[in-house]
Amino acid sequence: MKRLALALSLLASTAVAEGEHGLDVPQLGTLPKEDGLAAWDRVAAVVTHPRCLNCHVDEAGVPLWSEVGEEPRPHGMHIVAGESRMGIETLPCQTCHVTSDMPNTVPHAAPHSGMDWQLAPVEMQWTGKRPDEVCTILRNPETNGGRGGEALIEHILHDASERGFITWSFDPGPGRSAPPGSLQDHLDDTAAWVAAGMPCPTDPAEAVEDATDTGAVDPDADTETGADADSGEEG
Repeated sequence: MKRLALALSLLASTAVAEGEHGLDVPQLGTLPKEDGLAAWDRVAAVVTHPRCLNCHVDEAGVPLWSEVGEEPRPHGMHIVAGESRMGIETLPCQTCHVTSDMPNTVPHAAPHSGMDWQLAPVEMQWTGKRPDEVCTILRNPETNGGRGGEALIEHILHDASERGFITWSFDPGPGRSAPPGSLQDHLDDTAAWVAAGMPCPTDPAEAVEDATDTGAVDPDADTETGADADSGEEG
C-alpha cells in the first residue's frame, strides 16, 4: 500500500506536465474491505449510468440511446462502430461527434469531447451486466486495458486533463442527465476502492487481499495454488 501512496503522490506532482486536470488527488492508506465496498457502490452508480453504458457495448459495436421511461435502444441512423470501435469501416464517429473543448450547449446535439469519440473496447462491455459483474471486469487487467489500481486512477486524471469522455459525462450539457456526484467524487471513490484492494460484492471474505500491486483479485482462485438514458438523451 505504500507503493499506492507513492504512486498517487507522483501522479499529483506530474499533473501539470501532462495537462491541468483540476482535481485533488486523494492520498489514502489502506482501507478496510467494508469501506471499499461502499466506495464501489458509488463507483457503480457512475459506471452503470447511461453516460457510460451507452458506449460500453458488445462486439456488435452499436452504441445506445435511451429515452425517459424506456429501455435503451440502438443509436439512430443505423450507426455501427465496427471492429475499430470508431466507425472507420462505415461512418466515423467524428463525422458528428466533434473533437474539441467547446462547451456542449445545444440540447441533444452530438457531444463535443477533447478526445476522439469512440466506443470502449469490447472487453469492457458493461451493457447487460450486473454491477458486481462490472466490478470484476473493471479490476481485471485482462478486461480493463491492462490497468492495475494505480492506472485506473491515472486513467481518470488523464481523461480530465484532456476533457475526455469521463469528464464530459459529468457535464454533458442540456438535454442529458449526468451520473450522480462530481468528477472529483468519482476520483475519490475510485481511489478508496483501490486502497481497499478493489473488492467486489460477490467476493468470498477471504479472497480480497491487497490488489493494488497485482491489479486484480480472483475470487475463484484456488487457495492452494494461488491459482443514455432517462432524460430523452442521446450519446
